[in-house]
Amino acid sequence: MKAVLLAGGLGTRISEESHLRPKPMIEIGGRPILWHIMKMYSAHGVNDFIICLGYRGYVIKEYFANYFLHMSDVTFDMANNRMEVHHRHAEPWRVTLVDTGESTQTGGRLRRVQEYLPAGEPFCFTYGDGVADLNMAAQFAFHKAHGCLATVTAVQPAGRFGSLVREGDAVVGFEEKPPGDGGWINGGFFVLQPEVIERISGDSMPWEADPMVGLAREGQLVAYEHHGFWQPMDTLRDKNQLEDLWQSGRAPWKSW
Repeated sequence: MKAVLLAGGLGTRISEESHLRPKPMIEIGGRPILWHIMKMYSAHGVNDFIICLGYRGYVIKEYFANYFLHMSDVTFDMANNRMEVHHRHAEPWRVTLVDTGESTQTGGRLRRVQEYLPAGEPFCFTYGDGVADLNMAAQFAFHKAHGCLATVTAVQPAGRFGSLVREGDAVVGFEEKPPGDGGWINGGFFVLQPEVIERISGDSMPWEADPMVGLAREGQLVAYEHHGFWQPMDTLRDKNQLEDLWQSGRAPWKSW
């Protein structure tokens, strides 16, 4: 199974970091969040990636072109113009990097990589800025069992603020970041049949608009409920929360 990762957006809500590099290249624990997402998939047997580039896409190309330099000890023999890489650490990945345009919408990016997807085979699709402790193997099996065109991971985000526990007007306690209002939202991890790409008319179409709405209307979009950890990196605050989890050794998405 292949995984298509969106990595071309501007990341304006985390501009403190993204003005110099694409949002998926913002680091958690010294590694780009894109790397964390790929490690999540790889832990469940998905090692063939198609990455949709846009804004500052050359930064991502250079990262993978120099992957050994990022991951290994290196000796530079300046006198003899030679480089020696020590203890090479290679992931079992095949990575296809596709320039899908700076202003292309999410659906348009998916349409632009259609030629790299095998006909008739389901594939994974996600954004390049969110992590979860998602049981992807169970999600794949769920998608295969229901037989519809698309599976979306449904999540219930926690409330942002703590709440008061009240008895009438009296405050009797506090609850730190309680669950949200019970609504389920798009968690950003999809399993799709390739036919869904035909619903995308061009570069200007977001995946979340007509394609998803049409699939839902026709009963072809099924929700896979995820009750565990899920966290997007939309803001600097989110980035700092993920960094704190990683540094504490309690990163829930680390399944490798």
